[in-house]
Amino acid sequence: MTVKTPEQTAQSAVRDTASHSATVGTQPVTSSGVSGSTSSASKPSANESHSTESSDYPPTAAYAQWAAVNTETIGLFGPRRDDFSQRYHLTRRSKMKRLAQIVRIVNQFDALKGLTPVKMRLMCEALGPTFVKVGQILSMRSEILPQSFCDELAKLRADADPMPYATVLDVLSAEYGRPTSEIFEHIDLKPLGSASLAQVHRAKLKTGEDVAIKVQRPGVRETMAQDVAIMRSIAKAASKVMSNSQIVDLKGVVEELWDTFESETDFLVEARNLAEFKRFASRFKYMDCPTPYPELCTEHVVVMDYVDGISVSHAGELVAAGYDLKDIGTKLVDNYATQILDDGFFHADPHPGNIIIRGGQIVLIDLGMTGRLDAKTRAVMKDMIFAVAKQNSPDLADGLLRFAGAEADPADYPSLLADLDVIVKEYGTVDLKDLDLAAFIAALTSLAQRHGIEVPSSITTVGRALVTLEGLLDEFIPDVNMIEIISQHIATSKTTSQAIKDELKDLGVESHVALHSALDAMSELNVAARMLTRGQLRMNMELVGSQEPFQLLSDMVNRLTMALIVVGLFIGSSIVYYAGMKPIIFGIPIVGFMGYVVAFVLGVWIVIDIYLKGRKAKKR
Repeated sequence: MTVKTPEQTAQSAVRDTASHSATVGTQPVTSSGVSGSTSSASKPSANESHSTESSDYPPTAAYAQWAAVNTETIGLFGPRRDDFSQRYHLTRRSKMKRLAQIVRIVNQFDALKGLTPVKMRLMCEALGPTFVKVGQILSMRSEILPQSFCDELAKLRADADPMPYATVLDVLSAEYGRPTSEIFEHIDLKPLGSASLAQVHRAKLKTGEDVAIKVQRPGVRETMAQDVAIMRSIAKAASKVMSNSQIVDLKGVVEELWDTFESETDFLVEARNLAEFKRFASRFKYMDCPTPYPELCTEHVVVMDYVDGISVSHAGELVAAGYDLKDIGTKLVDNYATQILDDGFFHADPHPGNIIIRGGQIVLIDLGMTGRLDAKTRAVMKDMIFAVAKQNSPDLADGLLRFAGAEADPADYPSLLADLDVIVKEYGTVDLKDLDLAAFIAALTSLAQRHGIEVPSSITTVGRALVTLEGLLDEFIPDVNMIEIISQHIATSKTTSQAIKDELKDLGVESHVALHSALDAMSELNVAARMLTRGQLRMNMELVGSQEPFQLLSDMVNRLTMALIVVGLFIGSSIVYYAGMKPIIFGIPIVGFMGYVVAFVLGVWIVIDIYLKGRKAKKR
């Protein structure tokens, strides 16, 4: 009789219940400019791709799920906390070693003396995959870095030397718990692409499907975790020694970076993104994305259909193949507007390498970086676009303040409107085809930062994605104007009847809210009247913009008080001098002498204070 461990029992249970099969096909495409062929493929089932006589290892994702449930522990004072350092095997010695390496590279670029945009990009590349990703993310955050730095960091590409083929096979075997020959017929020796995070190979499944395998580099997540741990320590120290006005929320930025790292290094997230985008693209005959194979996807490996087509950057090849570039660009931008403004789930990195034309369809690949917008954010974005078109500064300000929510400071509202007037006059009066989208977004984010309005990071992601797409169109499909297409999409996204229905619905909701607000106001008025009759009513009043005059008045009163004290000391000391009181020092009674000294020091202090505050006022 053989006794199995709990792990072996769970593995057997997972293996016995794991089965999955699916057939995927595409419909013929019959659209002007983007027309093509019909293709079909079928995925292997888990029972087909896993040999019945293989080892007792379950699919990695299923085993990870079992382990997460069956290895959780509890303690006397509650569940044990998931410690970051323990989870990624970080030690103080390893962090100090990595920190020394970072300091050495930073010194090579003389970062302490100042960095130019180009030097900053080169330094990020030298520091490794974590800082390449940091640079790519910061390139979307113009409210943190100047626009020139954002533009340069946007050029960062995470290219790297290929992993050895044997390493790729070892990773696959470790992930699946079996030899790769049991799943794949063959795997190409030469990678399709190699980045600092992962490497992609073309392969063929045992069941005949042509696939692409994306394999994560061993240890890359641990390296990123180590760098993030160092960044957390630096951010914590910097937050203590620097004032809030000097720096952005460094700790918040680092946590946002780690959230991005975690999603990008968990390939199960990318597999889910592929499946979700596949469902979205099924509504459009001209759009598609690779189909993932969920039973073969793990945290470090994603398997998807291989896409064999023409990159959108190869305009000549597309024209030779019979495609209409303007039609491709128009459909691409209109669909992207649908992703952002209608569905709220969009591809966040639409550079030319991620857009392929295959069989009459626009295929978006590499969905490791995606963005999401909730309904409120999408509505605000549409309102702000219309506000710029109508040159309506108050509506544009209202949109920005809706982003800030309850944290907005109404005391600065007149100044906010004045700054927005400048932006509206500069960008709202130009033709849509001449609108500099990158400059417009940079101006808005910079204004929001100056007025303490926190724009959601998802908005800056949208901005950078649109700028990337606009650059692609300008370079390869110049006849397509992205802003005009997006504006037309917003204007025509609803039929007249649907617009009337939505307007009536909004009017009903607003009327309902207004009625209840009026009733609440009457109730509050009744309470106020009752308190007034009882003599209990108090009123707090704030004069907007009155802080500076009050401060000036306070300074004047303080100086006048000090001046009176100085005069009093001089007069009192003089009276003591003529009275001839003893003891005497330097021919002056000691009490009078001390009075003269204190009066002199206070007088000098008043003069210095007036001079320094005058210079400060001139600088403002």
